Amino acid sequence: MSVNVNRSVSDQFYRYKMPRLIAKVEGKGNGIKTVIVNMVDVAKALNRPPTYPTKFFGCELGAQTQFDTKNDRYIVNGSHEANKLQDMLDGFIRKFVLCAECDNPETDLHVNPKKQTIGTSCKACGYRGMLDTRHKLCTFILKNPPESNDSGSASVKKEKEKKNRKKDKENGSGSGEAGNHDNFDAPEAVDRDDDDEDWAEETTEEAQRRRMEEISDHAKNLTLSEDLEKPLEDRVNLFYSFVKFCHNNKKAQKYLLGGFECVVKLHQVQLLPRVPIILKDLYDADLLEEDVIFAWAEKVSKKYVSKELAKEIHAKAAPFVKWLKEAEEESEGSEEEEEEDDENVEVVYSSSARELKVETVKPDTPEKEEDDIDIDAI
Repeated sequence: MSVNVNRSVSDQFYRYKMPRLIAKVEGKGNGIKTVIVNMVDVAKALNRPPTYPTKFFGCELGAQTQFDTKNDRYIVNGSHEANKLQDMLDGFIRKFVLCAECDNPETDLHVNPKKQTIGTSCKACGYRGMLDTRHKLCTFILKNPPESNDSGSASVKKEKEKKNRKKDKENGSGSGEAGNHDNFDAPEAVDRDDDDEDWAEETTEEAQRRRMEEISDHAKNLTLSEDLEKPLEDRVNLFYSFVKFCHNNKKAQKYLLGGFECVVKLHQVQLLPRVPIILKDLYDADLLEEDVIFAWAEKVSKKYVSKELAKEIHAKAAPFVKWLKEAEEESEGSEEEEEEDDENVEVVYSSSARELKVETVKPDTPEKEEDDIDIDAI
């Protein structure tokens, strides 16, 4: 039997489902324990390692947990009812699965053990944020980051599996039921090679293609339209034309320049040298008009970024502004020449030929004065 991942949603057509927890109590006396029979399937529906919700139960109940990953046995010491654990799982889902922005469970965790941070990103709405690491489970997550979905070649995966086996061996955990009596306060047994891992997005062509496919898949769940049958490039162009809010809107263009400064502030090393190129692209795309750019260039403002950075941005933009002014002056000059040519053209109507003749009229020039005649010299 399946239930909604977010059980506060009562919609029967809610598409995010997970199996209901199945718990089995084993043993007697001090050795009594609760085996969560289908923890692997539940965790898979939540896109989290099965150790995370199991450890969460241990933290909430103050009980030890045991992980036998080889035999897919996830154990919480003590006797616990399935319904109670199911209610407790709702708390785990709220804290570590659901998006803080859209409440969808299509999230990934990005762990940086070196910085002691846990980031979260949502594939449904694009939200990015940081988890509150005060919960005890966060200590466990920082020491046991989730495996990356695109961890590379088979040899890399084998190497990671070898390290995990080595870690289990050093921790004294076998493949039996009592394997890995794990304490989240215990020191890490094996140094991890992903301490420097950050959760910034990959910028390779393959990663970008994969993200575009994910975006496309999620878009299908949001709307039904014939446009979805169009090629990806056509759909992107449709979206671009929809959000082109700056067209003929000078106020919006001013805000766009302010947002541009803020983005440069976030990525100074990459974007500061490319300021003139970006401005030209915005101009070529008809998102910025000449007079708005000139007005922005005349005054350095600290409304969006610091005065010092604003000066740097304007200094980098100076070559583009100069080019734009020169292009405008040349355009105005050519227009004046065309107007002068138009003034020197006279339209003559010939009654005999009954047709219009265009004649070029030379501008009036002062006639050369004749030399004064000396009467006495005659």
